[in-house]
Amino acid sequence: MTATLPINQKVVEQKIGVAIGALTGLVTSSMIHVGHELGLYQAMADRGVVTAAQLAAETGLAERFVTEWLAQQAAAEILKSRGAGLFELSRESALVFADENNPASQIGMFKFLPAMVELFISSKLAFRSGLGKNYDGFGQDVARAMDASFGAWNRTALVPEALPRIPGLVEKLRAGATVADVGCGAGAGPIALAQAFPQTDIHGFDNSNFALQLAEENKARAGVENVTFHNPDLDPLPSTPTFDFVMTLDCLHDMPRPDLCAAAIRQAIKSDGVWFIVDIDGQATTEQNLQNNPMAAFFYAGSIALCLQSASSTADALKLGTFGLPEPKMRQLVTAAGFSQFRRVQGLQHPFNAYYEVRP
Repeated sequence: MTATLPINQKVVEQKIGVAIGALTGLVTSSMIHVGHELGLYQAMADRGVVTAAQLAAETGLAERFVTEWLAQQAAAEILKSRGAGLFELSRESALVFADENNPASQIGMFKFLPAMVELFISSKLAFRSGLGKNYDGFGQDVARAMDASFGAWNRTALVPEALPRIPGLVEKLRAGATVADVGCGAGAGPIALAQAFPQTDIHGFDNSNFALQLAEENKARAGVENVTFHNPDLDPLPSTPTFDFVMTLDCLHDMPRPDLCAAAIRQAIKSDGVWFIVDIDGQATTEQNLQNNPMAAFFYAGSIALCLQSASSTADALKLGTFGLPEPKMRQLVTAAGFSQFRRVQGLQHPFNAYYEVRP
Protein backbone atom coordinates (compact mmCIF):
# COMPACT_ATOMS: atom_id res chain seq x y z
CA MET A 1 0.00 0.00 0.00
CA THR A 2 1.11 3.54 -0.75
CA ALA A 3 1.34 5.74 2.31
CA THR A 4 -0.99 8.73 2.22
CA LEU A 5 0.86 11.93 2.96
CA PRO A 6 -0.85 14.34 5.33
CA ILE A 7 -2.42 17.48 3.89
CA ASN A 8 -0.75 20.73 4.93
CA GLN A 9 -3.73 23.00 5.56
CA LYS A 10 -1.61 26.15 5.40
CA VAL A 11 -0.48 25.22 1.89
CA VAL A 12 -4.10 24.54 0.91
CA GLU A 13 -5.05 28.01 2.11
CA GLN A 14 -2.12 29.50 0.23
CA LYS A 15 -3.25 27.81 -3.00
CA ILE A 16 -6.79 29.06 -2.44
CA GLY A 17 -5.25 32.52 -2.25
CA VAL A 18 -3.49 31.89 -5.56
CA ALA A 19 -6.80 30.94 -7.17
CA ILE A 20 -8.61 33.98 -5.76
CA GLY A 21 -5.70 36.16 -6.89
CA ALA A 22 -6.04 34.83 -10.41
CA LEU A 23 -9.76 35.53 -10.45
CA THR A 24 -9.12 38.98 -9.02
CA GLY A 25 -6.78 39.67 -11.90
CA LEU A 26 -9.48 38.62 -14.36
CA VAL A 27 -12.22 40.76 -12.84
CA THR A 28 -9.90 43.74 -12.38
CA SER A 29 -8.87 43.47 -16.04
CA SER A 30 -12.56 43.52 -16.93
CA MET A 31 -13.10 46.64 -14.83
CA ILE A 32 -10.12 48.32 -16.47
CA HIS A 33 -11.72 47.55 -19.85
CA VAL A 34 -15.02 49.04 -18.64
CA GLY A 35 -13.33 52.14 -17.24
CA HIS A 36 -11.47 52.74 -20.48
CA GLU A 37 -14.52 52.17 -22.68
CA LEU A 38 -16.66 54.53 -20.59
CA GLY A 39 -14.04 57.27 -20.45
CA LEU A 40 -13.65 57.16 -16.66
CA TYR A 41 -9.85 57.25 -16.61
CA GLN A 42 -9.74 60.05 -19.13
CA ALA A 43 -12.23 62.06 -17.06
CA MET A 44 -10.09 61.61 -13.93
CA ALA A 45 -6.73 62.39 -15.52
CA ASP A 46 -5.11 65.61 -14.21
CA ARG A 47 -8.28 66.25 -12.21
CA GLY A 48 -7.12 65.76 -8.64
CA VAL A 49 -9.66 64.34 -6.21
CA VAL A 50 -13.20 63.65 -7.39
CA THR A 51 -16.39 62.21 -5.95
CA ALA A 52 -18.55 59.56 -7.57
CA ALA A 53 -21.30 62.15 -8.04
CA GLN A 54 -18.95 64.52 -9.85
CA LEU A 55 -17.53 61.77 -12.06
CA ALA A 56 -20.96 60.38 -12.86
CA ALA A 57 -22.28 63.81 -13.81
CA GLU A 58 -19.30 64.50 -16.04
CA THR A 59 -19.47 61.15 -17.86
CA GLY A 60 -23.27 60.81 -17.96
CA LEU A 61 -23.17 57.54 -16.01
CA ALA A 62 -25.14 56.15 -13.08
CA GLU A 63 -23.66 57.38 -9.79
CA ARG A 64 -24.23 54.13 -7.88
CA PHE A 65 -22.24 52.06 -10.39
CA VAL A 66 -19.50 54.69 -10.59
CA THR A 67 -19.25 54.54 -6.78
CA GLU A 68 -18.70 50.78 -6.89
CA TRP A 69 -16.18 51.06 -9.74
CA LEU A 70 -14.15 53.67 -7.85
CA ALA A 71 -14.00 51.42 -4.80
CA GLN A 72 -12.91 48.41 -6.87
CA GLN A 73 -10.19 50.39 -8.60
CA ALA A 74 -8.93 51.73 -5.29
CA ALA A 75 -8.86 48.19 -3.88
CA ALA A 76 -6.83 47.15 -6.96
CA GLU A 77 -4.40 50.03 -6.23
CA ILE A 78 -5.08 51.76 -9.54
CA LEU A 79 -6.81 54.71 -7.87
CA LYS A 80 -6.13 56.32 -4.50
CA SER A 81 -8.92 56.59 -1.93
CA ARG A 82 -8.49 59.92 -0.14
CA GLY A 83 -11.34 59.37 2.35
CA ALA A 84 -14.74 61.05 2.62
CA GLY A 85 -15.78 59.62 -0.75
CA LEU A 86 -12.88 61.24 -2.61
CA PHE A 87 -10.79 59.33 -5.18
CA GLU A 88 -7.79 60.29 -7.28
CA LEU A 89 -6.05 59.00 -10.39
CA SER A 90 -2.43 59.92 -9.77
CA ARG A 91 -0.26 61.32 -12.54
CA GLU A 92 1.69 58.06 -12.60
CA SER A 93 -1.46 55.95 -12.93
CA ALA A 94 -2.74 58.30 -15.63
CA LEU A 95 0.35 57.56 -17.73
CA VAL A 96 -0.48 53.85 -17.61
CA PHE A 97 -4.30 53.90 -17.76
CA ALA A 98 -5.42 57.19 -19.35
CA ASP A 99 -2.77 58.41 -21.81
CA GLU A 100 -2.31 56.13 -24.82
CA ASN A 101 0.48 58.22 -26.28
CA ASN A 102 3.43 57.59 -23.99
CA PRO A 103 5.83 54.66 -23.53
CA ALA A 104 4.37 53.71 -20.14
CA SER A 105 0.84 53.27 -21.53
CA GLN A 106 -0.70 49.83 -21.04
CA ILE A 107 -4.36 50.67 -21.60
CA GLY A 108 -4.47 49.81 -25.29
CA MET A 109 -4.49 46.06 -24.72
CA PHE A 110 -7.46 46.33 -22.34
CA LYS A 111 -9.52 47.97 -25.06
CA PHE A 112 -9.48 44.63 -26.84
CA LEU A 113 -9.90 42.49 -23.73
CA PRO A 114 -12.92 40.47 -24.99
CA ALA A 115 -11.00 39.37 -28.08
CA MET A 116 -7.88 38.66 -26.03
CA VAL A 117 -9.77 36.51 -23.50
CA GLU A 118 -11.24 34.47 -26.33
CA LEU A 119 -7.77 34.16 -27.83
CA PHE A 120 -6.32 32.80 -24.60
CA ILE A 121 -9.15 30.30 -24.19
CA SER A 122 -8.94 29.12 -27.81
CA SER A 123 -5.23 28.39 -27.40
CA LYS A 124 -6.22 24.99 -25.97
CA LEU A 125 -6.65 23.77 -29.55
CA ALA A 126 -2.90 24.02 -30.15
CA PHE A 127 -2.17 21.69 -27.25
CA ARG A 128 -3.56 18.75 -29.24
CA SER A 129 -2.30 19.63 -32.71
CA GLY A 130 1.03 21.24 -31.79
CA LEU A 131 0.36 23.67 -34.65
CA GLY A 132 -0.30 27.28 -33.82
CA LYS A 133 -2.00 30.13 -35.66
CA ASN A 134 -0.25 32.83 -37.60
CA TYR A 135 -1.13 36.39 -36.68
CA ASP A 136 -3.93 36.68 -39.23
CA GLY A 137 -5.46 33.62 -37.61
CA PHE A 138 -5.95 35.64 -34.43
CA GLY A 139 -8.28 38.14 -36.13
CA GLN A 140 -8.30 41.86 -36.78
CA ASP A 141 -8.88 42.91 -33.17
CA VAL A 142 -5.64 41.24 -32.10
CA ALA A 143 -3.73 43.17 -34.77
CA ARG A 144 -5.17 46.36 -33.35
CA ALA A 145 -4.41 45.25 -29.80
CA MET A 146 -0.77 44.60 -30.71
CA ASP A 147 -0.54 48.07 -32.23
CA ALA A 148 -2.12 49.63 -29.16
CA SER A 149 0.25 47.78 -26.84
CA PHE A 150 3.63 47.90 -28.61
CA GLY A 151 2.99 50.91 -30.83
CA ALA A 152 3.19 53.42 -27.98
CA TRP A 153 6.93 52.82 -27.45
CA ASN A 154 7.62 52.80 -31.18
CA ARG A 155 5.79 56.07 -31.67
CA THR A 156 7.22 57.93 -28.70
CA ALA A 157 10.60 56.45 -27.73
CA LEU A 158 12.14 54.82 -30.81
CA VAL A 159 13.35 58.01 -32.47
CA PRO A 160 14.21 60.29 -29.53
CA GLU A 161 15.58 57.68 -27.09
CA ALA A 162 16.76 54.56 -28.91
CA LEU A 163 18.22 55.58 -32.28
CA PRO A 164 20.62 58.25 -30.89
CA ARG A 165 22.35 55.49 -28.91
CA ILE A 166 23.49 53.78 -32.11
CA PRO A 167 26.65 55.56 -33.30
CA GLY A 168 26.32 57.42 -36.59
CA LEU A 169 22.75 56.31 -37.26
CA VAL A 170 20.81 59.54 -36.77
CA GLU A 171 23.21 61.45 -39.03
CA LYS A 172 22.78 58.84 -41.74
CA LEU A 173 18.99 58.94 -41.48
CA ARG A 174 18.93 62.72 -41.65
CA ALA A 175 21.02 62.69 -44.80
CA GLY A 176 18.72 60.16 -46.45
CA ALA A 177 18.98 56.40 -46.03
CA THR A 178 17.09 53.25 -46.97
CA VAL A 179 15.42 51.47 -44.05
CA ALA A 180 13.57 48.19 -43.52
CA ASP A 181 11.36 47.29 -40.57
CA VAL A 182 10.96 43.51 -40.74
CA GLY A 183 7.89 42.38 -38.83
CA CYS A 184 6.56 45.93 -38.85
CA GLY A 185 3.04 45.10 -37.67
CA ALA A 186 0.76 48.10 -37.97
CA GLY A 187 3.62 50.36 -38.96
CA ALA A 188 4.22 52.46 -35.84
CA GLY A 189 8.01 52.20 -36.16
CA PRO A 190 8.29 53.01 -39.89
CA ILE A 191 5.83 55.88 -39.57
CA ALA A 192 7.73 57.38 -36.63
CA LEU A 193 10.95 57.26 -38.69
CA ALA A 194 9.20 58.71 -41.73
CA GLN A 195 7.97 61.68 -39.72
CA ALA A 196 11.37 62.31 -38.17
CA PHE A 197 13.50 61.73 -41.28
CA PRO A 198 11.64 62.86 -44.41
CA GLN A 199 14.70 62.27 -46.61
CA THR A 200 14.80 58.58 -45.71
CA ASP A 201 13.08 55.84 -47.74
CA ILE A 202 11.40 53.37 -45.38
CA HIS A 203 9.96 49.91 -46.07
CA GLY A 204 7.86 47.85 -43.68
CA PHE A 205 7.53 44.09 -44.14
CA ASP A 206 4.89 41.91 -42.48
CA ASN A 207 2.97 38.83 -43.58
CA SER A 208 -0.16 39.71 -41.59
CA ASN A 209 -2.71 41.21 -43.94
CA PHE A 210 -4.69 42.59 -40.99
CA ALA A 211 -1.57 44.37 -39.72
CA LEU A 212 -0.76 45.73 -43.19
CA GLN A 213 -4.30 47.09 -43.58
CA LEU A 214 -3.94 48.86 -40.26
CA ALA A 215 -0.48 50.09 -41.28
CA GLU A 216 -1.96 51.71 -44.38
CA GLU A 217 -4.65 53.36 -42.24
CA ASN A 218 -2.02 54.68 -39.84
CA LYS A 219 0.12 55.90 -42.74
CA ALA A 220 -2.80 57.83 -44.24
CA ARG A 221 -3.63 59.32 -40.86
CA ALA A 222 -0.02 60.41 -40.35
CA GLY A 223 0.18 61.91 -43.84
CA VAL A 224 3.63 60.51 -44.65
CA GLU A 225 4.74 59.56 -48.15
CA ASN A 226 8.18 58.03 -47.59
CA VAL A 227 6.90 54.68 -46.26
CA THR A 228 5.98 51.61 -48.32
CA PHE A 229 4.54 48.43 -46.83
CA HIS A 230 5.14 44.94 -48.23
CA ASN A 231 3.98 41.39 -47.60
CA PRO A 232 7.23 39.37 -47.79
CA ASP A 233 5.32 36.27 -48.89
CA LEU A 234 4.62 38.17 -52.12
CA ASP A 235 7.38 40.79 -52.10
CA PRO A 236 10.38 39.49 -50.11
CA LEU A 237 13.41 41.38 -48.92
CA PRO A 238 15.91 42.02 -51.73
CA SER A 239 18.72 39.48 -52.04
CA THR A 240 21.33 42.20 -52.66
CA PRO A 241 22.66 44.80 -50.18
CA THR A 242 20.00 47.53 -50.10
CA PHE A 243 19.34 48.78 -46.58
CA ASP A 244 21.40 51.11 -44.43
CA PHE A 245 19.31 50.30 -41.38
CA VAL A 246 17.09 47.35 -40.47
CA MET A 247 14.80 47.02 -37.45
CA THR A 248 13.06 44.01 -35.92
CA LEU A 249 10.93 45.30 -33.05
CA ASP A 250 9.59 42.65 -30.68
CA CYS A 251 8.97 40.09 -33.39
CA LEU A 252 11.84 37.64 -33.92
CA HIS A 253 10.66 35.27 -31.18
CA ASP A 254 7.21 35.21 -32.86
CA MET A 255 8.58 33.98 -36.18
CA PRO A 256 8.46 30.28 -37.14
CA ARG A 257 11.92 30.60 -38.70
CA PRO A 258 13.81 33.59 -37.26
CA ASP A 259 17.01 32.00 -38.55
CA LEU A 260 15.80 32.37 -42.14
CA CYS A 261 14.74 35.94 -41.41
CA ALA A 262 18.20 36.75 -40.04
CA ALA A 263 19.83 35.22 -43.13
CA ALA A 264 17.56 37.30 -45.39
CA ILE A 265 18.45 40.46 -43.47
CA ARG A 266 22.13 39.65 -43.85
CA GLN A 267 21.70 39.52 -47.63
CA ALA A 268 19.66 42.71 -47.72
CA ILE A 269 21.81 44.91 -45.47
CA LYS A 270 24.73 47.01 -46.71
CA SER A 271 28.26 46.27 -45.51
CA ASP A 272 28.21 49.41 -43.34
CA GLY A 273 24.60 48.96 -42.26
CA VAL A 274 23.20 48.32 -38.80
CA TRP A 275 20.46 46.02 -37.55
CA PHE A 276 18.56 47.14 -34.45
CA ILE A 277 16.85 44.32 -32.56
CA VAL A 278 14.27 44.70 -29.82
CA ASP A 279 13.21 41.47 -28.15
CA ILE A 280 12.12 40.02 -24.82
CA ASP A 281 14.86 40.10 -22.19
CA GLY A 282 14.53 36.50 -21.09
CA GLN A 283 16.91 34.32 -19.11
CA ALA A 284 18.85 31.35 -20.43
CA THR A 285 16.70 28.72 -18.69
CA THR A 286 13.12 28.25 -17.54
CA GLU A 287 14.32 28.00 -13.95
CA GLN A 288 16.04 31.38 -14.18
CA ASN A 289 12.93 32.98 -15.68
CA LEU A 290 10.79 31.56 -12.86
CA GLN A 291 13.21 32.75 -10.20
CA ASN A 292 14.15 36.16 -11.57
CA ASN A 293 11.30 37.47 -13.69
CA PRO A 294 8.26 38.69 -11.72
CA MET A 295 6.28 38.77 -14.99
CA ALA A 296 7.06 35.16 -15.91
CA ALA A 297 3.48 33.92 -15.42
CA PHE A 298 2.20 36.66 -17.72
CA PHE A 299 4.79 35.99 -20.40
CA TYR A 300 4.40 32.21 -20.45
CA ALA A 301 0.62 32.59 -20.79
CA GLY A 302 1.09 35.21 -23.49
CA SER A 303 3.41 32.85 -25.28
CA ILE A 304 0.80 30.08 -25.31
CA ALA A 305 -1.85 32.42 -26.68
CA LEU A 306 0.25 34.46 -29.12
CA CYS A 307 4.02 34.13 -29.44
CA LEU A 308 4.40 30.36 -29.35
CA GLN A 309 1.30 30.01 -31.52
CA SER A 310 2.83 32.18 -34.23
CA ALA A 311 6.23 30.57 -33.77
CA SER A 312 4.62 27.12 -34.26
CA SER A 313 2.46 28.00 -37.27
CA THR A 314 4.47 26.15 -39.94
CA ALA A 315 5.60 22.54 -40.26
CA ASP A 316 9.30 23.49 -40.09
CA ALA A 317 8.94 25.96 -37.22
CA LEU A 318 11.55 26.34 -34.49
CA LYS A 319 8.77 26.99 -31.94
CA LEU A 320 10.67 29.51 -29.81
CA GLY A 321 7.95 31.49 -28.02
CA THR A 322 8.22 34.57 -25.83
CA PHE A 323 11.38 33.63 -23.93
CA GLY A 324 12.93 31.84 -26.91
CA LEU A 325 15.70 34.34 -27.68
CA PRO A 326 17.60 35.34 -24.54
CA GLU A 327 20.84 37.16 -25.22
CA PRO A 328 23.08 34.07 -25.72
CA LYS A 329 20.66 32.55 -28.25
CA MET A 330 20.17 35.89 -29.97
CA ARG A 331 23.93 36.15 -30.38
CA GLN A 332 24.02 32.64 -31.86
CA LEU A 333 21.19 33.51 -34.25
CA VAL A 334 22.83 36.59 -35.73
CA THR A 335 26.30 35.04 -35.82
CA ALA A 336 25.00 32.01 -37.70
CA ALA A 337 23.41 34.39 -40.21
CA GLY A 338 26.82 35.91 -40.97
CA PHE A 339 26.95 38.99 -38.77
CA SER A 340 30.23 39.70 -37.00
CA GLN A 341 29.34 42.42 -34.48
CA PHE A 342 26.77 42.06 -31.72
CA ARG A 343 26.38 44.24 -28.67
CA ARG A 344 23.72 45.21 -26.20
CA VAL A 345 22.67 48.86 -26.51
CA GLN A 346 23.46 50.57 -23.23
CA GLY A 347 21.30 53.15 -21.49
CA LEU A 348 17.90 51.98 -22.68
CA GLN A 349 15.66 50.80 -19.85
CA HIS A 350 12.46 48.81 -20.29
CA PRO A 351 10.47 46.50 -17.99
CA PHE A 352 10.83 43.48 -20.28
CA ASN A 353 12.76 44.27 -23.47
CA ALA A 354 16.43 44.06 -24.44
CA TYR A 355 18.04 46.12 -27.20
CA TYR A 356 20.82 44.95 -29.52
CA GLU A 357 22.99 46.57 -32.20
CA VAL A 358 24.19 44.18 -34.90
CA ARG A 359 26.55 44.90 -37.79
CA PRO A 360 27.87 42.78 -40.71
